[in-house]
Amino acid sequence: MSQVPFDSQGFRRALGRFATGITIITARGPDGAPVGLTCNSFGSLSLDPPLVQWSIAKTSRNYGALCAATYFAVHVLDSSQGELCWQFSARNRDRFASLEVEEGLAGLPLLRQHHARFECETHARHEAGDHTIIIGRVLRLCEQDGDPLLFYRGALSRIVPAC
Repeated sequence: MSQVPFDSQGFRRALGRFATGITIITARGPDGAPVGLTCNSFGSLSLDPPLVQWSIAKTSRNYGALCAATYFAVHVLDSSQGELCWQFSARNRDRFASLEVEEGLAGLPLLRQHHARFECETHARHEAGDHTIIIGRVLRLCEQDGDPLLFYRGALSRIVPAC
């Protein structure tokens, strides 16, 4: 089998052809302040025990706080939350500005609106290239009706029925 050379932009473009859901990960930082970021590298890992995984770039401004967190929450966004997706991915902005949050397990900052939400305890961390994979054991979950927000080819998208 021959290998075709590619660069990082080509790799990124090809990966963008895989539609992913969009999540916001939240936790408490070492100082007790809420921290969070937009993440589309989330996935299920195990049903027994209930485990999920996500990854964070080592260059993220929240890398230290989120990797050190004992507890974190994953909020799967619904199709109406595009603006929130960008708010939590902005570099120089208070990501929690003008948001009403409720308190979850171990004081987790929880977003009230979501498509699904998982409150987790960190189970393991694994170094993987320029990211760290974080595995969480799901302790509590909830769901709300609606349609998911998707990321496809570098843009926000929604599910459109095929037929």
